[in-house]
Amino acid sequence: MKLNIAYPNTALQKVVEIEDEKKLQNLYDRRMAQEIDGGLLGDEFKGYVFRISGGNDKQGFPMKQGVLSNGRCRLLLKKGSSGYRTRRTGERKRISVRGCIVGSDISILNLVVTKKGDAEIAGVTDESAPRRLGPKRASKIRTLFNLTKEDDVRKYVIARTFTSKKSGKEVRKAPSIQRLVTPLTLQRKRALKAAKLASVTSNQRDAAAYKKLAKQRGEEQKEARRSAISKRRSTRKSQKKD
Repeated sequence: MKLNIAYPNTALQKVVEIEDEKKLQNLYDRRMAQEIDGGLLGDEFKGYVFRISGGNDKQGFPMKQGVLSNGRCRLLLKKGSSGYRTRRTGERKRISVRGCIVGSDISILNLVVTKKGDAEIAGVTDESAPRRLGPKRASKIRTLFNLTKEDDVRKYVIARTFTSKKSGKEVRKAPSIQRLVTPLTLQRKRALKAAKLASVTSNQRDAAAYKKLAKQRGEEQKEARRSAISKRRSTRKSQKKD
């Protein structure tokens, strides 16, 4: 069985092949997300603690969390399910997945180092991979470089320079900073707030004018009804006299 050991602190990983069945017996019947003592896999991993994060069987089917089986089964999956990507809106498909319990048919098992031991693992813990991409959000850039709000975040963006194949010139490429507060952003925010306030005051003014007009029309209708009633009474009195 091959073990893919990853260490998030150094962003490195390494594949180690173990053929000793006695060592592999310690992995069988364990589930995904369970932790295992590294000393059970060999003296070079003594003091380490690994977490099982997944794996594939010999036919290439991936392990799926929540499927309590050490074999394959067919599940009806929809959008948002792990291990399945929809091609059309509302599509569902029944596909084969591997259970989350480790068995002898697993060809490669993914392990994540949660606790480092005394000895170094060559190619995993003794080196560190340079970070190619940096954070894009302004708050995360401040956290990475320990900046204050007065510092200009745009000067600390991790960018890369390369030579363009078309023009042959040196090009600097940097990500666009997300949630960056600039004077233009504040100006737009003030403009939106002023527009919203103007809309509210305009609606209130229109509502007051409508109420006033409705009250005036109501009074006019009452006056018209009174005059009509008085006119009918006067006509009736005149008819009685005649």
